[in-house]
Parts: sequence; C-alpha cells; structure tokens
Amino acid sequence: MSDDDVLQLALLWLNDPLNWQGSEGVPALVVEHLGMSLAAVLLAAAVALPLGVWLGHRDRGGTATVVATNTSRALPTLALLYIFAMTGLGFGNRPTVVAAALFAVPPILANAFTGIREVDPAARDAARGMGMSGARALLSVELPLALPLIGAGLRTAAVQVVATVPLAALVGGGGLGTIIVSGFANRRFGEVVAGAVLVAGLCLLAELVLAIGQRVLTPRPMRVRARVG
Repeated sequence: MSDDDVLQLALLWLNDPLNWQGSEGVPALVVEHLGMSLAAVLLAAAVALPLGVWLGHRDRGGTATVVATNTSRALPTLALLYIFAMTGLGFGNRPTVVAAALFAVPPILANAFTGIREVDPAARDAARGMGMSGARALLSVELPLALPLIGAGLRTAAVQVVATVPLAALVGGGGLGTIIVSGFANRRFGEVVAGAVLVAGLCLLAELVLAIGQRVLTPRPMRVRARVG
C-alpha cells in the first residue's frame, strides 16, 4: 500500500459521519482525552507548583531541582504506564493520568522555581521596606512577577500531556489513542494516520488556546518584559 493510498484512506475515515457519532465517536473521544489531560496537569501542578515556588522563594535546592527535573524527563513514560497498570491503579485511564502527571512535573517545577528565584531583588527589598512578611511578599510581589514564566511552564506541560495521553489506549484506556491502536490492530493504516492527525490537531489547538489565555491573563507591562527577556 502506497503512502498516497494511506492518506486517501485517512481522509475517507475522517470524512465518514459514522466515526463522529456515538460513545466511540471522535467528539466523545476528544472529551475523554481532554479530561485525562486536565486531570494529569492539575495533579502535576498540585505537587510541582508549591514545591517550585517554595524552593525559589527560599533560593535553595537549585541543583537538586535541576537534577530531579532532568531525571524525571529521562523516565520512559510507556514503561511507567505499564508499571502503574500492574499496580493497584489497574488498567484504564487512571495509570495514564498518573504517568502523564509525572511527565508534566518537570516544566512546571522548573519554571516555578526559576520564576520566583529571578524576581528582581529590588522588588523584594521594597516589599521588606513596606514591612511585609516573607509570606505576604511572596503572595503579593513575587508570585505576580513570576506569573508569566509559571504560565509558560503550565502551557508546556499541558501540550506535552495532550501528546502523551494517547498511550492510554495501550493499557485499556480511552481517548484519541484508541483510534491509532485500533488501526494498528486491524492493519487499517488509514485509521492510524487519521488518529495521529487528530492528536496533532488537538495539540496545536491546546497550544493556541493556552497561548492566548496566557497573554490575556498577563498584564501588559509584564508581556513586554517577558518578550524582551
């Protein structure tokens, strides 16, 4: 089968109305895919954000943060997925959420740490001069100044997770990965390509939406600072 034949079959699959209906149709799979992605990012953020912010505020643990970040990036996601599936998490979507969350921790942790640590010392001195406690200075001064970099870390993590979640289909989970796995299992390579196109499109859409959201939520002076930096 030539590449042109596969592409033609992929287009036929994408244009078939039956593939866009019911509980196993593309819209339902997209919703499930996004649900798993959101759960993974929230889980990662719940762990990485407080840790990164605290370490950056204390200006400690820089080396340990870099080592932990690089080590976690080197972990094979697929291997972790199977390990989690064979534990109490069982097969399905749950092990995928946990594995994807671990994959999302590095960019969130690194950006939170760097964003807080690199706050202008003059801003910290001004906060102390106004009699602010360390905690109040963190919440009122350091966090707002670090938001662009923290937002960038969340955005990177979210797009990575959306691209990783298709692995759920390998352990009995759902999402758009089921289209790809089903295509391979039945040697319907047009379906495989169609599934890959849908995943890539969802990643691009997530990147676009998050980029717009980050820009809207970032005050204008900080947008300029982030662009110059």
